[in-house]
Amino acid sequence: MKARFGALALVAALLAGCGSDPSAVPVDEKLPPPRPVGVQDPAPETSSSPEVGGCDPRASYRPRGGMPAPGAMPAGSTMAKIAERGHLVIGVSQTTYLFGYRDPDSGQLVGVDIDIAREVSKALFGDPDKIRFQSMAAAERIPAIKAREVDMIIRTTSMNCERWREVAFSTSYYEAQQRVLVRADSKVRGIQDLGGKKVCAAAGSSDIANIAGAPSKPIPVAAVEVLDCLVLLQQGQVDAISNDDAQLAGFVAQDPTTRLVGPPIRVEPYGIMMSQSTVDLIRFVNGVLDRMRSDGTLAAIYQRWLTPLGDVPTPPRAVYRD
Repeated sequence: MKARFGALALVAALLAGCGSDPSAVPVDEKLPPPRPVGVQDPAPETSSSPEVGGCDPRASYRPRGGMPAPGAMPAGSTMAKIAERGHLVIGVSQTTYLFGYRDPDSGQLVGVDIDIAREVSKALFGDPDKIRFQSMAAAERIPAIKAREVDMIIRTTSMNCERWREVAFSTSYYEAQQRVLVRADSKVRGIQDLGGKKVCAAAGSSDIANIAGAPSKPIPVAAVEVLDCLVLLQQGQVDAISNDDAQLAGFVAQDPTTRLVGPPIRVEPYGIMMSQSTVDLIRFVNGVLDRMRSDGTLAAIYQRWLTPLGDVPTPPRAVYRD
């Protein structure tokens, strides 16, 4: 894996969506046009505070009993219905560097989220490639789950209590920190210096709400994908991007004319989003994540993809609500 790409070249390669992964069921393409969408008014969104009224957004459903053998899912379970269909349907990004993106050389979907999806497929089918990947923008995630268009979404999705009211999550598989990215020549030192300035994030993301809630009162700007924000920053149409630190560090690796500034705005635990009506599937996925933590698979995925960003973190521990 190459640690660096020319930023604009990578943007073009990713948004063009070069060929599909030959080892998996083809991607269902739902990409925006291959150009930034420009400045938009973000839809009102409630605060993404990680705890509301005693809620712990990291707490998911505990696996029960032993894990079923691949290909032998319990009769009548959500997993058995998926097995009968013959493949998982998983919502992903294909423009999020290091987590879910198309490798410019191979055209294959790769990254942390893609590797985790393959582990779930392997646990269910005994085959890591029984997946239909469905590319989607951040704002499409909750509607897709509620409409049962996908079985789950593995797409750098922050777990928070507002979202738990509409959907459900696995245990956290990565702990990100929302930070700020600016051009290297900017005098901005953090979110506190961005009052009245345009700060870009993906539409439908918790980052938009966190920008709007900052005491310095920056102006939130929504783009279809956070990758579009990088182009807007390069063009001088926005003053900063605010997103999760791993993704922003990936932008710095691609474009050394940018830099990260300031302390974290908020900790953002990533979870696998699923329907509230599929608790058995959530328990199954949590069993897969438990195994990945204990046998080192999750740490190995971190090492494979996140080493270019510096110190590789330790996978977060599981937190359960029952």
